[in-house]
Amino acid sequence: MRHSKRKHKLGVSGPHRSAMMGNLAVALITHGRIETTLPKARALRPFIEKVITLAKKAEKANDAARKLHYRRLAIARVRDKAAVAKLFDERVTEFTERNGGYTRIYKLGQRIGDAAEMGLIELIDGNDEGYDKKPAKKAAKKKSAQKVADKAEDEEAPAESAEQAPEAEEVKDVAAATEPAAQAEVAAQAEAEVPEAAEEKKDA
Repeated sequence: MRHSKRKHKLGVSGPHRSAMMGNLAVALITHGRIETTLPKARALRPFIEKVITLAKKAEKANDAARKLHYRRLAIARVRDKAAVAKLFDERVTEFTERNGGYTRIYKLGQRIGDAAEMGLIELIDGNDEGYDKKPAKKAAKKKSAQKVADKAEDEEAPAESAEQAPEAEEVKDVAAATEPAAQAEVAAQAEAEVPEAAEEKKDA
């Protein structure tokens, strides 16, 4: 299984890729920012950040042998002693207070000619505070407002039904009270009609 084996291959062989990354890292350390294709910039980011981590470890190490060990590891990757010396001796202080995220990539659009996606990668200054946090999405706010409104409607519905219930009971009570009276009137009329009918029969 190839779990956790994904790499930026860039369409070249392994030795070619490592040499390419070393050259790009030298240019980035020397100039602070470089313009290259977007896939190469994305491949360079983890490469150069591991080298910067070696420089931070060397700065924190108390033993001279450990410092030399980390420097040699960086030289084996970058393949330029002058660039490694500049990183370890001068620029490492910019990254001591930063836990990762030493580079930033900008998209520059397509290159004229072959339409390759271009990007600019730069080392972030130690005083850079980064971007502000993105505001919350408006769609989420609207959904939450709708949920609150629905809940309020659900709460109002039982209250209205409870108010309507006593009115219905009153109507039933009135109907129940009027029904016996109506029945008594009907019975009285029937009784009044029965003697009249008997009298008419006698007369006949």
